[in-house]
Amino acid sequence: MAHIIVDDSEPLEKAIKRFKRIVEREGIIREYKKREYFEKPSTILNRKKKSMRRKLMRRTHRGRSDY
Repeated sequence: MAHIIVDDSEPLEKAIKRFKRIVEREGIIREYKKREYFEKPSTILNRKKKSMRRKLMRRTHRGRSDY
C-alpha cells in the first residue's frame, strides 16, 4: 500500500506528485486495470503464449545477422 508523509511546509501539489510517482512505481494502477474485468483462464493462457511467441521471435530475429 502506497503512503506518504506530508510536511507542514511542503506544498500539496508536490506531495500529490510524489504520491503519483510511488503509485506508478509500485504498479498499483496497472494491477487495478488488469483486475477491473474478469478474464477467463483460457484467455490469460492464450495471452501469455502469444507474448512468449513474440519474445522468442524478437530474440531469434536479433540473433540472426544476414549482413
